[in-house]
Amino acid sequence: MKLEGGCYCGAVRYVAEGEPMMNGQCHCRECQYISGGSANVFMAMPADGFRYTASQPKQFSRTDLERPVTREFCGECGTHLVTRVPGLPAAIIKVGTLDNPSLFTPQVAIYTVDKQAFHHIPAEMPAFERLPQH
Repeated sequence: MKLEGGCYCGAVRYVAEGEPMMNGQCHCRECQYISGGSANVFMAMPADGFRYTASQPKQFSRTDLERPVTREFCGECGTHLVTRVPGLPAAIIKVGTLDNPSLFTPQVAIYTVDKQAFHHIPAEMPAFERLPQH
């Protein structure tokens, strides 16, 4: 699978190739901040198949957390594009940044422990208070 996408203003563009590692909704409190209140709708793609093709994003990691994620976003328009988790060989792409978001089908809801009453999880979709255990 080959996915292309970018930020709202078009300054930062990316390509992601490979098979999705996870398609889902993250309801954690941190994702609620980043999304503006909703769950973060994401595709985890293999890191070795991900590359920026136009410009480079700015990055942000909290300094007060033991294992902070790194958020990558456009320095011009502020669009959050990708999250990187320490030790996870994935680029976690925000679905809204895909050129064709209709390619996305959520398969799992995670961190529902922080879910808000106005968040919707389809009844047939598996949901986990934190991460699913394999």
